[in-house]
Formats: sequence, structure tokens, C-alpha cells
Amino acid sequence: MKLLWRLALLVAAALPAFGLHAQIPRLDLEVRLEPGSRALHAVAQFEIRDDLGFALHRSLDVRSATVAGAAVGLRRAGRRGESNLWRIGAPIGARVRIEYGGTLPELDRALDARGVLGAKPPMASDQGSYLPASGDWYPAPAPLFTYRVSLSLPAHQRGLVAGRLVSESGPQDNAGRYAAVFEFDHPADGIDLMAGPYAVRERLVSREGAPPLRLRTYFAPAVDDLADAYLDDSRRYIELYSKRIGAYPFTEFSVVSSPLPTGFGMPTMTYIGESVLRLPFIRASSLGHEVLHNWWGNGVFADLSRGNWSEGLTTFMADYYYKERDSAEAAREMRLGWLRDFAALPRDAHAPLASFRSRTHGAEATLGYGKAAMVFFMLRELIGEQAFEQGVRLFWESRRFRFASWEHLRAAFEQASGRSLQPFFSQWIERAGGPSVRVAAAQAREHPDGKRLELTIEQSAPAYALRVPVELVAAGRSDTRWIDIEGERTTVTLELPWLPEGIRLDPELRLWRVLDAEQLPPILRRWILARAPRLALASQAVDVRAAAESLAQRFFEQLPRVIGPAGLADGSDPALLVGLHRDVDAVLERFGLPPRPGRLAGRGSAQVWTVRVPEGRAPLAVVSARDAESLRQISRPLPHYGARSYLAFDGARAIETGVWHAPGRLIPVRADR
Repeated sequence: MKLLWRLALLVAAALPAFGLHAQIPRLDLEVRLEPGSRALHAVAQFEIRDDLGFALHRSLDVRSATVAGAAVGLRRAGRRGESNLWRIGAPIGARVRIEYGGTLPELDRALDARGVLGAKPPMASDQGSYLPASGDWYPAPAPLFTYRVSLSLPAHQRGLVAGRLVSESGPQDNAGRYAAVFEFDHPADGIDLMAGPYAVRERLVSREGAPPLRLRTYFAPAVDDLADAYLDDSRRYIELYSKRIGAYPFTEFSVVSSPLPTGFGMPTMTYIGESVLRLPFIRASSLGHEVLHNWWGNGVFADLSRGNWSEGLTTFMADYYYKERDSAEAAREMRLGWLRDFAALPRDAHAPLASFRSRTHGAEATLGYGKAAMVFFMLRELIGEQAFEQGVRLFWESRRFRFASWEHLRAAFEQASGRSLQPFFSQWIERAGGPSVRVAAAQAREHPDGKRLELTIEQSAPAYALRVPVELVAAGRSDTRWIDIEGERTTVTLELPWLPEGIRLDPELRLWRVLDAEQLPPILRRWILARAPRLALASQAVDVRAAAESLAQRFFEQLPRVIGPAGLADGSDPALLVGLHRDVDAVLERFGLPPRPGRLAGRGSAQVWTVRVPEGRAPLAVVSARDAESLRQISRPLPHYGARSYLAFDGARAIETGVWHAPGRLIPVRADR
């Protein structure tokens, strides 16, 4: 859930490594924000480094531009999205002072998670203000810069930007207003500002040989009782990754509650939706993910011109690590989720990891998070845990506050393992998709000198170089062997102490590949990512149809085509049947489709499930609700359950979720006695 890099980084990635901050311009910014009226008044000062000018959101207007107190020319030079482009009539090297302001758009509480990930303007209200870097609320002097921000807010408000808190004063010291000053001395690609009626809790943690670590929560009153727990967990995660990677690179870390459904990580902070802060998984995994981004992404910058590795490494070292720590079963379940998401991805959406930039749709998440994390898992399997951990530390030491690519990662792991990893990185980073692998033949023979298994494994073309785990099974026995294959068809002979009766290929899912159909129960991700989804309405009442169409717009990433229920028997594109319980049951019966699953019948106010349709029929999922209001209540949460086959909701709360059982296939071994 990382707030990913802006387009400016694509330009900055081509610049030299920024070890010398003299190359980086500095922005001094004074900001006075009135959230109630949404008024912003600001003064920006910086040295002109080129004649490209800057952008400001259309709600903001420049009031003056001066150099050494004398007015300089300033003109509008076009538009970029919702922003105006400005050009300054002053020589390069001059220090310009720009005074600007205006009335910001109102905070849009109707934004859902997908909307928040898209382009957003700077937004303000008394309930909360969010001025994203991508919203052009300040003049950026260059793609990368350092900054000092002085912030002034009404007495009942608190706010922050990423960086070190230099000073802070309350209303009694500041003419009835709250004031704070922040500095960020490392290269930054933008400034995100958050403000709200926050209660601020703080804890200082001593560190050997370093300034104390300032931990804070900026929480709305409704969630302020969670502050101590979040401070405890923030410290725990920072200590964990400091030991595994290297010292925490900043002097503070804050958890900020958001009135929007956000989950963003910036240097020194994370911005998390107030509505989810109480959910157990946020502290158990999401918080750790955002803490880790202070190393990967904010401490070492992803060179987006050659692919974003930071989300995959963070997912592997955070989300997956926590599952692995819980149990082997939980870790396998996460790997299965990545592979099922991959199987649900349309083939024309396959892309190499080298082309991944950021997550804007589920397809990007499947690759940039799931596949990338699986690549790091396979790399650890290949070189061993000790070499992997050493490679992580070497990578941090060599690229701290510099840009890094997959090639830099490869170099660090090669140094740690003492072996070339070029073939591994080339096939998993540069190639799209993944191999299909199967056991083509398995024949066991007894010989005078022992028992032998002749095993033939095939893979799709063009072939990968793979280490394939194969489980050998007999009554009361099981053994796993690793087989190296490179061509499309490989036959190996194994010497064994006993004859197996069956073979399972990669039963623990340790290889990125296209899963067999037997391991692929239908999950909702297939519908969410469908290129040409279809919507069938089982109910004709006006309010139900409106609620169903609104739900479908949030659920699908592509606009669905509306069909009648009779159209479920035609076509091959995934279809979603939506309606009230009685109408849904009638449609399923009329067209000879499997009935409502027994485990969902009577559960909650709404039920969702994927249907195991007969071969040759189009994929079908069903949303069945008690009334129109029940459909409206699940329209926001439903897109977050793409990895599930079925759900039951009570209002907006999921009370049961699951994946249809799909055991892997046991391939019989032919025995010659």
C-alpha cells in the first residue's frame, strides 16, 4: 500500500546518483491553511535551476513573484491536467519568492480506494485535509529537491509533512494558532501534507549513537484510543528491520489517520484510513509494510526507468515474512494467492517485471507485488537464507539514498552468494508471464542394484531454466526431490530406496508458474480483471437495478456490458449475475445452473459466490442480496475480496469468506516389476 512515485521520478532516474546534496535544489515553503474555509496562502522560495517553470493546481493563483524584492515576469504557459503551468521571467541562479493561494477543493469523502489511487487534487475540510504531492499544491523547483516547510493551522488542527520536526508551538505561543516546522534533507520527489482535528501522542526512543527516534500518532478522536498500540508496534517493526537491514534512516515515524480509504507510505510516516485502523490485520501486517518502505522506496529509490522492485521486496520481507512466521500453511496460502491471481490475469495483461511502475489496477498489483515477491522467494530458495540476508544488507549499504534497479539488486546478491545470477534475473524480470509445467510420464523399475524412477517433465515454450520440486508418494511415505530442467522436455532418472505410487509436481507451490486447472478454483479476481465483463440483472425493480449497476461499476475494472439473464448461456466472457435472493434463485434454476451453495444459504444480508459452471459455459459469479440497500452496502468492500471464491456479508461486514477446495492432482507412477 505504498504511495508510489510520480512521473517526475522517471526523469530523475536518469540523473546521477545524488550523493552530493549540492546538486539538489532546496524549497522553503510557508503554508497557512484554513481547513474550514479551505483557504490556502503560501510563500515559496527557491533557486531557479532551469527555465521549465512549475505547475500549480487550477484552484491556486500566483499573487506575486519577486527576486531580491523586485517583481519579475510570470506568465501562464498552458495546462497539465487540472493544473496551470507557469514560467518565470528571471535568470537561472536567481532566488525567486512566489506568493500564491486560493480556495482548495473540498475533501471528497465519497472517494473509494481506487479513486484515492488515481490523480487527486489538494483537498481540505475541517474533518481532514490531504494535499498530495501529485496535486501540484506547491511549486516544485526540480524533479528532486530538499525542503523546509513552516505550517500554520487553526488552534484545533494539527498537521505535518514528511521529515524531521524542527519546532512546534501551540496556540498559546503563536497568536492562537498551531505552528510547526519540518525539514527533509534527503532527496524528495514531492511533499504530501496532512492536517486534521488530531490528537497527537508521542514517544521518544533512545538509539545508540544516533538521535532519539520520535514516534507519533496523529489520530482523529474516534480512534485516539489506539495510539499506544500503534506506537508499540511502530517501534517493534522499526527495531525488526533495523536489525535485518541496517539502521532506520530517519529520525521520526508517524502514523496518521485519514478520513479517506488510504494506505500510503511516505518517508517518516504512513497515512492510513480511519475506517480500517481498528482492523487486526492493519497492525499485524499493513503497518509493518509501511514501516519497511522507509528502507525500500523511501531509503533506496526505485529507478522506474528499469522497473519498480520496491513493492515486491517490501511484500516479501513484510507481508510474506509475517505469514511465514505464523506457519508454513499460512505462507503456502499466500503463495497460492499470488499464483491464483496470476491465473486470473488475462493473457494480454501479462508484462515483464521490468515494466512495472506502480499499482493503479489489479493487474499491476498481481505482477508488481505478487510475482515480484515470489521472485524474491525463489531467489532465497536458490542461494540460501544466509546469503539472501547478507545480500539485503549489502544492497542497503551500497544504495542508501540513491536510485537502484533490479541490476543493483542482482549485483548485491551475487556478491553475497558468490555466484552469477544473470540467468535467474533475466528470465524472471525481463520475460512476461510464466511457464506451464507438467509431469508427462513417471515410470518406476526395480533393478538388481536398486530402485529407479524415470521421470519426464515438460514445460511450455520458450523454456525456462527451472528447479522443480517433485513430491514422491507411497503408502505412509513422502519425499521431495528437486529436479533441474532447461528444455521443453527433460527426462531424469532418480535412484530411490523405495518405489513411489504417485507424483505431485510442486505441491507446496514454490515455483512461479501457471497452475493446473485442478489447483484453480474460480476466484473473484477473474471477474474484477476481466477485459470484457458482462452484467446480468436478475431483478427488475428500479432501486435494485440502480444499486446493482453502481456495484458493478465499483467491482469491475472495465465497464461491463449489460445483458439479460438469457445471455448467461452465450458468450465466453465472465458474467456477474446480480439481484435479490428470490430472483437469483429463479434465474439459476431456469437456466440449469448450480443452485445457491448450502454453506451460504440464509447467511447475512448479501451473499457472493463463483459458480462451478459446466465445461464450455462462460465463467459466472453471483451477487445475491436481501434488498437494494444490502447491495449498496457491499459495493465498497466487495472489490477488496478478489482472492476469495465466496462471501457472506452482514451489511458492509464480511462474516464468512473462503476459497473453494481444489487439491492438486496425484499423478500415478507406472511400475515395471
